Amino acid sequence: VQLQASGGGLVQPGGSLRLSCAASGSALSIHSMGWYRQAPGKQRELVAGIDSDSRTAYTDFVKGRFTISKDNAKRTVYLQMSSLKPEDTAVYSCHGVIFIPTLTGWAPVEPWGQGTQVTVSS
Repeated sequence: VQLQASGGGLVQPGGSLRLSCAASGSALSIHSMGWYRQAPGKQRELVAGIDSDSRTAYTDFVKGRFTISKDNAKRTVYLQMSSLKPEDTAVYSCHGVIFIPTLTGWAPVEPWGQGTQVTVSS
């Protein structure tokens, strides 16, 4: 199972970006996926998450500005970011809890996608 993240870039304060994270692999079942970010000199932090029932959770500093969603058919999770601030500048990575079939039943794996740089600057 692999996660492929895309959509980062340079945007002015107040602007918007949409990140995508696509899961590849056969016969997988996605339990939950989330977006994390890491700014220079800081620890990685959770931004938002979504589970198989489409329940979502956000960290306080993005509530009302970011929206996480998913397309089950495409096995893709999106992070729509609006009203971006310079402090949102970071490398954003996606993470999944995904079940794959094994000889003894379904087993969880937790892949990470490669990071995508988001820079908010005028």
